[in-house]
Amino acid sequence: MRKTITFGKIGASLPKPEDKIPPTPSSSPAPSGFGTFGKKPAAKPPTEIHEIRPEDEEESENLRKIMGMTGFGKKAKAFDVQEMMENIKKTVRSSEPPKTDDSSRKNTETTPAPDDESSEEDDDVIGPLPPPPANTSDDPKSSKTKDKSRNSDTSDDSDDSDTEELTLMEKIPCTHEVSMAHGTKAITAVAADPAGARLASGSIDYDVSFWDFAGMDSSLRSFRTLQPCENHPIKCLQYSMTGDVILVISGSAQAKVLDRDGFEKCETVKGDQYITDMARTKGHTAGLNSGAWHPFVKEEYMTCSQDSTCRLWILYRPKRHKELIKCRAQNGVKTIPTTCGYSREGTVVACGCIDGSIQMWDHRKNFVNPSLILREAHQSGAGISSLSFSYVGDLLATRSCDDTLKLWDLRNFKKPIFVAEDLFSRYDTTDCMFSPDDSMVITGESLKKGQTHGRVLFYDKNSFELVNEIKVTNSHVIKTLWHPKLNQIFVGCGNGIVKAYYDSKRSLRGAKLCVVKTQHKQNHIEMMSTQQIITPHALPLFRQDRPKSVRKQIEKDRLDPVKSRRPDLPITSGQGGRVVSSGGTLSSYVIRNLGLSKRIEDDQDPREAILKFAKEAEENPYWIAPAYKKTQPTTIFQSDEGESGPSSKKPKL
Repeated sequence: MRKTITFGKIGASLPKPEDKIPPTPSSSPAPSGFGTFGKKPAAKPPTEIHEIRPEDEEESENLRKIMGMTGFGKKAKAFDVQEMMENIKKTVRSSEPPKTDDSSRKNTETTPAPDDESSEEDDDVIGPLPPPPANTSDDPKSSKTKDKSRNSDTSDDSDDSDTEELTLMEKIPCTHEVSMAHGTKAITAVAADPAGARLASGSIDYDVSFWDFAGMDSSLRSFRTLQPCENHPIKCLQYSMTGDVILVISGSAQAKVLDRDGFEKCETVKGDQYITDMARTKGHTAGLNSGAWHPFVKEEYMTCSQDSTCRLWILYRPKRHKELIKCRAQNGVKTIPTTCGYSREGTVVACGCIDGSIQMWDHRKNFVNPSLILREAHQSGAGISSLSFSYVGDLLATRSCDDTLKLWDLRNFKKPIFVAEDLFSRYDTTDCMFSPDDSMVITGESLKKGQTHGRVLFYDKNSFELVNEIKVTNSHVIKTLWHPKLNQIFVGCGNGIVKAYYDSKRSLRGAKLCVVKTQHKQNHIEMMSTQQIITPHALPLFRQDRPKSVRKQIEKDRLDPVKSRRPDLPITSGQGGRVVSSGGTLSSYVIRNLGLSKRIEDDQDPREAILKFAKEAEENPYWIAPAYKKTQPTTIFQSDEGESGPSSKKPKL
């Protein structure tokens, strides 16, 4: 028979549901069911159980064995966000404080709040604490404080907007300016290497000047000026992505690539002018308009020309183009590309044509048909002088000779987002570009009739409002370049001056390096000119030497060891040099320097030199004679009388 386990008889008078009494703040609720014995334990927040992985346990064990500890620092305290939000909701719901007796007030005063517990444990907590719950009440004072806080919030928002406008202005580095004189003609090309160490400027006077900021002083003179394309104006300059070579685009049909010091690396081939099909020629047949380097492939660059083509080249294969792009108008005839460029990723090749159209090709596909084309983007016949992609890559800014600057969204490439009009452009190389943070669009304005200063204009990208303008000089502003690494703006003007704008706090290196260097002054040589009297029949005592040229005088002074301060020559064949002063041979030089003997004359007979000391050696022997005194035979020397007789030697035949 199976035994049953019983716990005794438990009985309780349970009230019916309708007999339930609502609890009051003073009375405690009636127990139901089994109830509880003693005081009710305080509810603890749920703790999160973390799984201990064997890898972590092994790592802590190794750390304990090696270093004698299992962790670093104190452990950050975990907060239950959900429970905190519920507490905040409860405090918000209770709009009026509950009425309590004096005893309950004393209890509330004596019992610590959860905040006090957290404040006691502040020493063990690492990290930011959560914000305390907001105390809400219906008092008029609290409402006033709320209104004040709202007003202060609105004022803070307005202040933030003001500071945003100020920061947009402060982003422009224009507190200081420096002028660098290139020449007297208009600057039509400006380029800076990616590192910001050198600047190159090209002009319509065929010159290209190289500026080295680290080597310049306050005189701001270029270290090299050359004419790479002879009698052709310079239209475009651009450094490669590595900065070791520079692309030179001129009015000729051949583009040149120079190194950092201006020496020619390669030159593209010229095409056959008598071939109609441009695909059959290896190069351009007309003058170039623009060019650009690929942003990632350092050997690839592109050029566009008056022969209505755009060609892609490889640096080390200049004898033939890599790819050919033909620009077509709407009716299918040829149109001339006036500017060209790559996108920031290098996947898009874009051309701005003289008919006002913008044509783009995918670099990863063939260049037969354009992947994106927009007719009548600008006025036909005016020509697009510049196009620039934003750093993000979704916007395009174009500058045209129809006195407009337009901003396009490539995702909706039908109508411009913003248009800035009445921007006079006299030169077909006037450019535009984005600021390094893509917040502004910069362009230059040529000098109108009646104006006194050319301007650099800064437009906000989001609203296209004029943020700032800089009056540069009393001439045209053609080229603008905002270097992202230096945070300096270089402006090419129509009077042959390149201006550099920088901020003393936010700009780095560049023009700041050469401004602080003092100019090195050369020592001027004063020449006294005397009247020369020619007397051909004068006596030698009173005869004057005829004036010689500077070159001959320098050569004569060079031969004079006193004037040229010639040092001692090295040993050659025993004549001249330092060794001769002490003897003709090396042994005599060593003996004299060691102090073992007096000066030895090399011309004397060595036998006679030895016999000088024979008498002294016989009278006062020191080295060999005492040792062999008893056994030494008598020495017999040959007499001098025998020399007069016939020689015993046979004569040589």
